[in-house]
Formats: sequence, structure tokens, C-alpha cells
Amino acid sequence: MEASAGLVAGSHNRNELVVIRRESGAGGGGAAAGRSEAPCQICGDDVGVGFDGEPFVACNECAFPVCRACYEYERREGSQACPQCRTRYKRLKGCPRVAGDEEEDGVDDLEGEFGLQDGAGREDDPQYVAESMLRAQMSYGRGGDAHAFNAVPNVPLLTNGQMVDDIPPEQHALVPSYMGGGGGGGGKRIHPLPFADPSLPVQPRSMDPSKDLAAYGYGSVAWKERMEGWKQKQERLQQLRSEGGGDWDGDDADLPLMDEARQPLSRKIPIPSSRINPYRMIIIIRLVVLGFFFHYRVMHPVNDAFALWLISVICEIWFAMSWILDQFPKWLPIERETYLDRLSLRFDKEGRPSQLAPVDFFVSTVDPSKEPPLVTANTVLSILAVDYPVDKVSCYVSDDGAAMLTFEALSETSEFAKKWVPFCKKFNIEPRAPEWYFQQKIDYLKDKVAASFVRERRAMKREYEEFKVRINALVAKAQKVPEEGWTMQDGSPWPGNNVRDHPGMIQVFLGQSGGRDTEGNELPRLVYVSREKRPGYDHHKKAGAMNALVRVSAVLSNAPYLLNLDCDHYVNNSKAIKEAMCFMMDPLVGKKVCYVQFPQRFDGIDRHDRYANRNVVFFDINMKGLDGIQGPIYVGTGCVFRRQALYGYDAPKTKKPPSRTCNCWPKWCLCCCCSRNKKKTTKSKPENKKKRLFFKKAENPSPAYALGEIEEGVPGAENEKAGIVNQQKLEKKFGQSSVFVASTLLENGGTLKSASPASLLKEAIHVISCGYEDKTDWGKEIGWIYGSITEDILTGFKMHCHGWRSIYCIPKRPAFKGSAPLNLSDRLHQVLRWALGSVEIFFSKHCPLWYGYGGGLKFLERFSYINSIVYPWTSIPLLAYCTLPAICLLTGKFITPELTNVASIWFMALFICIFVTGILEMRWSGVAIDDWWRNEQFWVIGGVSSHLFAVFQGLLKVLAGIDTSFTVTSKAGDDEEFSELYTFKWTTLLIPPTTLLLLNFIGVVAGVSNAINNGYESWGPLFGKLFFAFWVIVHLYPFLKGLVGRQNRTPTIVIVWSILLASIFSLLWVRIDPFLAKNDGPLLEECGLDCN
Repeated sequence: MEASAGLVAGSHNRNELVVIRRESGAGGGGAAAGRSEAPCQICGDDVGVGFDGEPFVACNECAFPVCRACYEYERREGSQACPQCRTRYKRLKGCPRVAGDEEEDGVDDLEGEFGLQDGAGREDDPQYVAESMLRAQMSYGRGGDAHAFNAVPNVPLLTNGQMVDDIPPEQHALVPSYMGGGGGGGGKRIHPLPFADPSLPVQPRSMDPSKDLAAYGYGSVAWKERMEGWKQKQERLQQLRSEGGGDWDGDDADLPLMDEARQPLSRKIPIPSSRINPYRMIIIIRLVVLGFFFHYRVMHPVNDAFALWLISVICEIWFAMSWILDQFPKWLPIERETYLDRLSLRFDKEGRPSQLAPVDFFVSTVDPSKEPPLVTANTVLSILAVDYPVDKVSCYVSDDGAAMLTFEALSETSEFAKKWVPFCKKFNIEPRAPEWYFQQKIDYLKDKVAASFVRERRAMKREYEEFKVRINALVAKAQKVPEEGWTMQDGSPWPGNNVRDHPGMIQVFLGQSGGRDTEGNELPRLVYVSREKRPGYDHHKKAGAMNALVRVSAVLSNAPYLLNLDCDHYVNNSKAIKEAMCFMMDPLVGKKVCYVQFPQRFDGIDRHDRYANRNVVFFDINMKGLDGIQGPIYVGTGCVFRRQALYGYDAPKTKKPPSRTCNCWPKWCLCCCCSRNKKKTTKSKPENKKKRLFFKKAENPSPAYALGEIEEGVPGAENEKAGIVNQQKLEKKFGQSSVFVASTLLENGGTLKSASPASLLKEAIHVISCGYEDKTDWGKEIGWIYGSITEDILTGFKMHCHGWRSIYCIPKRPAFKGSAPLNLSDRLHQVLRWALGSVEIFFSKHCPLWYGYGGGLKFLERFSYINSIVYPWTSIPLLAYCTLPAICLLTGKFITPELTNVASIWFMALFICIFVTGILEMRWSGVAIDDWWRNEQFWVIGGVSSHLFAVFQGLLKVLAGIDTSFTVTSKAGDDEEFSELYTFKWTTLLIPPTTLLLLNFIGVVAGVSNAINNGYESWGPLFGKLFFAFWVIVHLYPFLKGLVGRQNRTPTIVIVWSILLASIFSLLWVRIDPFLAKNDGPLLEECGLDCN
């Protein structure tokens, strides 16, 4: 993709396309590369070289010039003979085996022989299906064939047939380059026919007795000898491994290598039984204790405070159900370990072309005022410098605000990347985000042996500081918008001046044909994307932007795997992508993995983590538990996706091994068992049919665009399924882009080689147009799912319903790091947005309570999804329960009657189980007690504030149609460390917890004063009420600390205890009343006489 093509802006609906050149001298398409002296006589491309570096020779008889691609295609799909001399093609090194190669001798390469590199050419291969579909849009045939197609394919061009930017219609993305020469039948075909044409029979050829029979493919036994030798090596290796590897003579040095290359790329590490079994036992005990506890609570009501008792029992039952939903998905926690050395040995051998799968990175940003361009630039730089083959990395930045500031900052970033990327790879530094690398307070000379490192590091730091100054200048310039709008360097107006009404924009900053680093090495592709926006269209916020990136990347690079990051989440571990590939490319488990989720880690959080920003309990306990069931939920960032899973395809089915029957039973017994099984199956069929019909709307187990839906009526294909997919159904699902539809069928990725870069950019403008998704399945079954501002939960939920599983990967060095809101108000607004998204899902058709039954979602995994959409509703009973202590203290009543000895046992047992569960949970997960306690505190703080408002806002949206605005969480800037932590921003979210604190403080003072007035006997019942009130105050303590402010003020705990103790001592002083004169008269005793 050309990096110097300039900014491409246009609208498919308005038939507009403009190319704004970055440089005045930039040309249009660029000259074609010079061809070799012997081009391929089938497709016209260069013949290329073989594995030995010599020119590729397909036929050893006549040396007819044929490239490797056409040679492999002819062997796989054609007549398997040379077009000139009709000699049968022999299998060359690195090529997969085909039918008829059994008796051939040749090279000894097992990878190519078994098709490990390219795969066998079967009719159900997605590559074959995609090519067959494209043949319906293209013309194929020999130059002199009478039946060759003459019509130009009827493809809807972006410009309705008009020539734009000097690109004729015959050079469109779906038209092969050979058609440019005019005449329909005069061009050369790209591939041979996909089947044996009966009208063109292969002429028999007499054999020359002087030649070896192996030249004709007959009579060779070398293949059998090679296989026997390979089996002997494997048997010997197995014997050595079983003996412990003691007598290794070292004569077969390739055996350990072969064995290591076939080892799994990852493994599960179960939690030790000494840690997990006590945890499970205490869960069962807690369930039993809960049963006895509720039996006592329900059977012993408080008559004089019946309303308080009823409210408390309802709240406790809700808490118990919420605990069950949260607890049981943690029943099977596991950990995982990856083997990067095995991955390199299998797919990234030194000295050979890398076979690692390409990856497309997605970075999303909206408002540069809340998401600083410097933060986005650091994220992009860390992506461009990852430890991964550069030709397999593409970075797409989505600017959903169409801000010229983001565009210019990205342009500066691409220039600085030419210096930063080679520096990172030369000295292998971590992390590769310059802002965080230069801020590290560690010994940066550790493990560095190059003498030039210090000098180059100082120079690079200076370069980065100059880069920061340029970015800051752009930010300062953007503060005042000109009246006529922004203009670009060439004087043309910025297409995104109107944020709500602008065309789609694409700019390739770095690519394969431009943008090399200072050392002349190639850089990864960097693409700026801003989708088209017009009034009257629902753009679906972040989910719509991500779907636009999915389509753009499919047209331009079409990597089989995607990784999405928020603009403030940089790559902290340059090998993180390889960690994910250990799962995705694993031949044993990779095929059923839809995504690999990494935990979120954060920088810039204070040591105490006052507001539980790290969320350690969720990422280190809950997610590990889900990984043992069907995989973690998708959390919105730091996730590597399989592109095919995003397209709504079902997970591949696992073939069950054939059942075995025992011959020792009598025949009549087996007959009875079989007859019973048949009766059971016949009875269950109608029931299953009813269930499928009932849940037909909820789940579609076999989508209409599955790869099996292909037509069979192709002439000449007698016993084979032709690879022509129903084009209309696919376009109805994926949209009216034939290029994108063709890319969806390529499981291993790849783009059209015959398309010019300019035509692909036009097709990319088409797929990001605002009306492209109309009447398609985008946002319903495909891509990021619409219907909630927390699109991440819905997207992962749909994939799990299709039978996919996900993986939770926790590298030793955190893969990604981001920034978190520091002050209390921003944190509460962030939690409000998450909770509101869960409420929206609760009222949608995708609610896990009733959606997806009969699909591939496991029972405990459904528990987790139900908990993720039900937890905001816990705010209502939580608010009531936190108000009860104050009411009890003010009224003098309590929610429980006077406890008996048996009741006391159940109450104490419940509290002990709660504490022991937490302790054992921290023990097997490794979570510190501080993190666990902060999580408990913020569960109460967020529950009585953000979750409560989310419930009411969700109800207003569903019942009254009143929508709430989406606010972007502010990202970290360059201010003083932790300066935002003490910033006080008043918001309505602070009212409920503040009210609860005041009520409980007043209740404590009133309860103590009442006990003082009533004497010694009233202190006993007071302790239970005070414990209840202090439980609320302690959980709200971080909130109270956030209200008070900075650390250099009086400590909050001093103020709290001062007020409390002052109130108590004042009441005691009034009760004792030391200034009252004492009575020195005689003591009067009751005589017992009735004076009246």
C-alpha cells in the first residue's frame, strides 16, 4: 500500500472522491516494477526463485516458464501436467502432496510434503471457495479458447463507471490486470480451470525407455523408504524419552528439534489441590450455613419492627443470589503458560521467511481534548515497535471525531517512528512507548552491553522531547478554531471541519512502498481512518467505529487476527502478540479460540489505590475462574480476535470418537439396549425441535452465510462442489462490497494481488460510508454488537453463544498498560457508564437470562454473563440495607429478635464463612489483602451511587425514551503526579453516599446518647446496632476521604473520630452534670405505707 498517495476522502452515496496529496510532486500510481526476463506464461508474473535461490523451474523436461503459484494451482486443480510438453509435474521441495504423488521420489521435506505450509487443495477450503466466488465476477480462460468469457464483470464501481484519478474501470479492485489489454478473449488466464475440462483431454504420451521411470512419476519407492526412516526415528525418540533420555548418542541431531517443534505451544496450570480444595469446601459449607440462616430469619420475624425485618430479609436473599452468581463461575480457576521458543521454532525459524500470522491493530480515539494526542502517539509508537515481523503488522487509527489535530499528530508520529522503531529493536528496550520508557525510575543500563547505548539513548531522548514540543504546539494551535475552518498544508479545506457531516477519510502514512526507517528497514503499515458521518444516521458510537475498522482492514490487509486497544493503552510487552499466537496458532486448541484476552494493568495510580482502579479482584480472580469454563469475557481493550469469529461463523465442531461396544455381553442384552436408545432418541427429537423453534430468534446455530452454502450447478463439475458462494446472501449479510465479501471467506487472510492500491483505497472509502450497514447484519450478528454502550460484553457473549471459547493470558511482564481516572468524580462516571451498559443489555433481546439457549454457551459461563448484567440492580437493596443501621439507631428497634444460642451459632458461622472464603480466595489467586479490601469498599461506594443512577437512567431510556449522553473518560495528562487524585468535582453521584454517611453518623450519636440515658441494660442491644453502622461507615471511608481532599490537610480519620468522640463526650458530660449541687440530706427509704 503506497504511503505517499495522500489523504483519500470521499462518499460512496454522493459519488464523490478527492485525493489530497501530501507532496506536490507525488505521483498517482507509480511505475510498475521491472519484470524479469522470463515471465510466467500463464499469469504474466515473475517466475521467482526456488528454495535454493536459483530460478524456479516447474518442468525439468522443457523448462517451460511457470511461476510457483501457477505450478501449485495446476497440480492441485488442473491436469497436473506441463502445458507445453504434457509431462506430469513432479513435486518440488516445499510443495504439498497431491493425488498421484505416492510413488514419486524427490526432496525430503516433511512440512511441504504433508501440506503444513499451504494446505491441501480441497473444495471445502475457504481459499478455494473465495477464488470460486471471485470467478463469478472475473473472466477466466485460455487466450485461444472459443468459449472464453468476453463480458466485463458487472461490478458496481465507486464512481459508477466514471474515471477518477486516472484509474480506468478495468483496473477496479475486482478486475484482474490481464483484462486491461482490451478484447475479452485475448488476455491470458490467471489460473487454470478449476476442474478437468472434458473438451480439452490430456493427450497420452509414449514413454521413452531410455529415461528413468521416476521422470514420469512411476515406479519409485523412495517415498516409502523415507517414511520408514522417519518412523524409525520417531520410535527411537519415543524409546529414549521413555527411558529418561539417559543414553543419547547424539548421532541424530535433528530428533530433538523435530520433537520440540511438535510440542504444544501452551499448557494449563491447574491451581494446586491444597489451595483450591479447601476453597471449594468452604463454599459448600457456606451454602449450608446460608440455608439454616435464612430458615431462622424467615421463621423468626420481629413483630414490633416488621417493616424493617421484611426489608432486611429481602435484601439478604438478593445478596445471597448475587453471591451465588459471582461465586460459582470461580469454581474451576486455572492459569496458563506459553512457550515462545516453540512458537519461534515452528513458525519463525531464523533464516527463513516467517510463517507467523499477520495481525491488524485497532486504536480508537474520539475527542483529542479528553484523549491527548501525545497519549495516542505513544500507543501507536509502541505498536509500530512490537517484536513481530514488520510485514505482518498493520496499525489502523480510528478518529471518530474527524479532528485535524489527531491527523497532524499522527503525521508527526509517523515521522518520529522512523527513528524510534530502529532504536527499540536495536537495544531491545521495554516498554516501547517513549513517554513511559523515559519515565522509568530504574537502572536503564541493566543488561545493556553496547558501548553506543548511552550516547544513542541521550540523542533519542532529545529527539522525543523535540517531538513532544511539536505535539504541544499542535495542541496549542488547535485551541482556537478559525472561522473559515481548518485548512491543510496545500490550502485545501479539512474535510472534517463539520464533525457531524463529513466524508470518509483514509490516509496511509506508512506502508510497503514508502516510509522506511533511518536504517533503511521497512516499517509496519500505519493507516488513519475517519468514517463518514451524515445527519440522520445512527453511527453507534465506538462499536460502529470498530466495525468500520474491521471492513477497512479487510480490504487493505485482511489479517486473520485483530487486536484492539484504547488510545491510552500502550504495548508494555513487545512480545505480547507472540504470547497470543501461542494460543491462536496452536494446532490443538487454536481452531476453537475466538479471542485471547489480556488483563488490564494501569500506570499512574497511587500506592493505596483508593478507588480500586486496578480492579485486581476481577482480573486476577474472576477471569481466572472463567478461563476454566469457556473463557473470560471481553473487556473492551487488550484483546486479540480471530477475524472469522467476528464475522458470526460458528466454532468448528469437535469430532466425537466412535463409540465402542463390549463383546462380552449377550446379543439379546445389546438388542434391548439399542432398542431403548432408539426409543429415547425418537422421543427426544420432537422436543428438541420445539426447543430449536422456540429459541430460533435467540440463536442461529448455522448462519446463512456459512461456508457450506455453495451452489452445485456449475458446468463441468460432476462429483465436486464448485466454490461459487451465493453472492446475494453474502452481500445481504456483509454489505454491497464484493471485495470485502470475498475477503470474509479467506480463513487465513490475504488480499487481492491483482488490485491496484488506488482501487483498494476507493473500496475502503466505500465500506466506511455511513449507509453501508443498512439492511445488513452488522451490529446484529457480525462484528461488534450494537444495543449497549458496553459493546464489549455483547460482542464476547455472542461469540460464546456460537460455541467459541476464549483464552485468558497473563504474561509475566504485563502485556498492555493504560491510564485510569484518578479523582472520585471521574471514577464514578466511568463506573456509571459500565453499569448503564449492563442495564441496557438487561432490557435488550440479548439478555443472557433468555438469549442463546440451545447454542454453545456453557451453564456456568451463563452465570457469569447474568451476573455482569444484574449487578447494577443490587444497588437498590444495598442502599436500603445501608440505611437500616441509622433507622435502627434512631428508633431503638432492630431487624432481628433477641438471639438464642442456636441462632448465635448460625450468625457466627456465616460471618466466619464469609471471612474464610475471602482469605482462601486471596491464597490461591495471590491477590493482596489491600486490593481485596479496596474492592469490597468500592463495591459499596459504586453500588449506592453509580449503579443506582444507572438503574434509573436505564429505566428512563426504556420507558420514556430519554437517552443519556456518552461522556469519554479523561485520560492522564502531564500534570503533577497524583494531582488529580485530590481534585474535587461536585456531581449528583455524590449525593447518595454523602447522605448515607450523615445518617449513620447521626444514628451513632443518637444511639449512644439513648444508651447513656437509659442506663446499663441498654448497652447490650446497642453493640449490634453500632457494629451494623460502623460496617457502613468503614466501607464508605474512601469516599469520605475523597470528599475531604488533599493529603497535606488534616487527616480524614482525625476529623471523623474528633466529631464522633466530641459528640459522645458531650452527651456524657450532660448526663453526669458535674455542676449540679449534691444533696447532703438524710437518705429516704420506701416504707411500704400507702400515704394516699
